[in-house]
Amino acid sequence: MTASETRAIAWRALPLVDLTDLTDTCTPEAIDRLCDDAQTRHGPVAAVCVWPRFVAQSRERLAGTGIRIATVVNFPQGGEDTNPVLAETRQALADGADEIDLVMPYRAFAAGNTELAATQISAVKDELSPRAHLKVILETGELKDPALIRAASDMAIAADADFIKTSTGKVGVNATPEAAEIMLSAIRESGRPVGFKAAGGIRTVEEAGVYLEIADRLMGPTWVNPETFRFGASSLLSALAKAID
Repeated sequence: MTASETRAIAWRALPLVDLTDLTDTCTPEAIDRLCDDAQTRHGPVAAVCVWPRFVAQSRERLAGTGIRIATVVNFPQGGEDTNPVLAETRQALADGADEIDLVMPYRAFAAGNTELAATQISAVKDELSPRAHLKVILETGELKDPALIRAASDMAIAADADFIKTSTGKVGVNATPEAAEIMLSAIRESGRPVGFKAAGGIRTVEEAGVYLEIADRLMGPTWVNPETFRFGASSLLSALAKAID
């Protein structure tokens, strides 16, 4: 790949980033730095993705920038009790979240309890509409079986997810091109206006380019934009900025 090709990918990918800090040791000071980093000299990222306790701080720090505030619920465990998930969601909305990244109960889904997963997704979506977008994390590295990943994609789309997302970044296998291929195929074949988010382990411009190529091939060259495609990443942004420079 030539330097100009790398730079073109970097320019394209930067506004698609959900700049993320979901480390267990995250501090208010780290969140301020994250919010400041999201406003790059090459333009803003799509969103910051933070723990629920940092939503209000991020909202204040990024006021007027147009950068969205995303947070996580049922994270990372993908628990089966929906009531605390709804409580987390309501508080996140009250604090100013624009997007909710929900870990679906993927273990229950893999065990055959598809109704529980669909019901939880629908319940969270009902809390959000029309105030915020819902990204459903499938945890594809734990589902493993391509048929199961496809079934989870179809289920989340049918339950009215705004995005389907690969991973939490907290398991051994996170985003993979193979999972992206399955998930984007499900979106295309559904005919619904659903977005895709690749998250976990994407660190280089070349890796970002692989996912963009898959999306272009399956969805068409004009489909990718911040309303339809995201990268969930913490270290990718610095690689993109370096390539642009």
